[in-house]
Amino acid sequence: MADTIFAPASGAGRAAVTVMRLSGPRSGEILRALCGRVPPPRRASLRRLRDANGEMLDHALVLFLPGPGSYTGEECAELHLHGGRAVREAVADALAALGARPAEAGEFTRRAFLNGRLDLTAAEGIADLVAAESAAQRRQALAQMEGALGRLYAGWTARLTRLLARQEALIDFPDEDLPAELARAMAVEMRALAAEIAAHLDDGRRGERVREGLFVAVSGPPNVGKSSLINRLVERDLAIVSATPGTTRDPIEARVVLGGIAMTLVDTAGLRDGADTVEAEGVRRARAWARKADIVLAVYDATAPDAGLGVETGAVVVQVGNKIDLLSPLAARPALAVSAASGEGLEALRAALVAHGRSLIEAEGPPPLTRVRHRSALSRAVAALVAAQTVEIAELRAEELRAARQAIGLVTGQVGVEGVLDAVFGEFCIGK
Repeated sequence: MADTIFAPASGAGRAAVTVMRLSGPRSGEILRALCGRVPPPRRASLRRLRDANGEMLDHALVLFLPGPGSYTGEECAELHLHGGRAVREAVADALAALGARPAEAGEFTRRAFLNGRLDLTAAEGIADLVAAESAAQRRQALAQMEGALGRLYAGWTARLTRLLARQEALIDFPDEDLPAELARAMAVEMRALAAEIAAHLDDGRRGERVREGLFVAVSGPPNVGKSSLINRLVERDLAIVSATPGTTRDPIEARVVLGGIAMTLVDTAGLRDGADTVEAEGVRRARAWARKADIVLAVYDATAPDAGLGVETGAVVVQVGNKIDLLSPLAARPALAVSAASGEGLEALRAALVAHGRSLIEAEGPPPLTRVRHRSALSRAVAALVAAQTVEIAELRAEELRAARQAIGLVTGQVGVEGVLDAVFGEFCIGK
């Protein structure tokens, strides 16, 4: 019999209300011991909670949620307590004394997965929703939690199952009068399915970019105002600003949300040749950041536009002319002109960042995959489908189709996922 587990489902610290959750076969029994009687299913009832010695712990709203129609699929209960630390700790002690144990990270959602209440992609969507810090992350996590990815992959699994069944029929009944066009139809379906999965993989990592946030490297020569610009964008004094060249050496990261998109801005060392050993390492790291960033803000001094050093990158490059407050009235202004000193042009820069960010994460079509493990498993599925089209031996073709189906099953949790469960649910918070 599974343990009955409990955990607070709300944040730590003082609050108006703390929610304590229970799940497991003894939830109703423990609830009865705490408040005298179990309330009607799914109806909030006001009860006095008492420990085994009869001492009153709190006056709380109590819900009983019988399985299998609960979040975990098990018998569950919720205690809506007053949010003080003393109340929370006293109730936790009483629950432990009654035989429940504290839940591990992600254990509620893990039980929901094991009991068939959701697949592994939906469980990961729940974790992403809890961690979401931007509107784009929230929307993507909600879609995944509600089964957008799961339905797509379930459709592919069903098609692979039909292909495998037909291939097994060709193997088991070679002397039967099976339609001659069956093998040709299977080949067409295998090519179509491999192309669909490959197109899903070739999505520019937009789902992963949303989930992780976009990386924006602020690059350029020394003393063009990169650190000042970073401080303006994050609206605090993050980076040290100095007229001395080479002040910034180690990259400095700051997390912001612009236009509903999470971004990590990285202030990097000024790009110049002939620096000392320590500064040269900073320049090397700055160039490395530019190569791996999603967007590069290539900042230059608008009063000396030809003085910069170029960057090597495959990212979107946004040229930013800084120090326009020092330009003469007759001088030509850059297309994207800012002044980190006065703040002029900052809104235009933010709008440009948002526009370029949206171009990287928004697209029509099926929901994007969101994790490296999805990408790895689906790549194996494509490879197996390609191999199935080239092998001549029917039994080997069936084996490749079976491998493709198992690879997709690893994403949804249908087959052989024991090795990945700890990694997946280890990302969750306690109480979820």
